[in-house]
Amino acid sequence: MEKLSTAQIGESLKSLSGWSLKDDMIVKSFKFKNFKEAFSVMTRIAFECEHQNHHPNWENVYNNLTIKLNTHDAGGVTQKDIDLAKTIESIVNK
Repeated sequence: MEKLSTAQIGESLKSLSGWSLKDDMIVKSFKFKNFKEAFSVMTRIAFECEHQNHHPNWENVYNNLTIKLNTHDAGGVTQKDIDLAKTIESIVNK
C-alpha cells in the first residue's frame, strides 16, 4: 500500500470530522459516558480491525479513547488508515 501525500491526507480528512494529522498518523480522541461504554466500542472496533487486518495504536483511560492510525509497512498514512477511520466513525456513531 502506497503512503499518501500530505495533500491527499488533508483531502481525505475533510470527510472525517475531528481527525487530524500528527506525527505521520491520523489521530482522534473520543469521550464516552463511562469506561464500560468506551471498552464496548473498543471491542467492536477490535473485531473490525481483525477483519480488515489493520490495527490501531490506541490508548484508553477510563472513558477516553485516543486512536492513532498509520501503516507501519508504508511508513505513514495510507488508504487503509482512511478506510479504517471511516469504519471506526460508523461504529462510534451507532
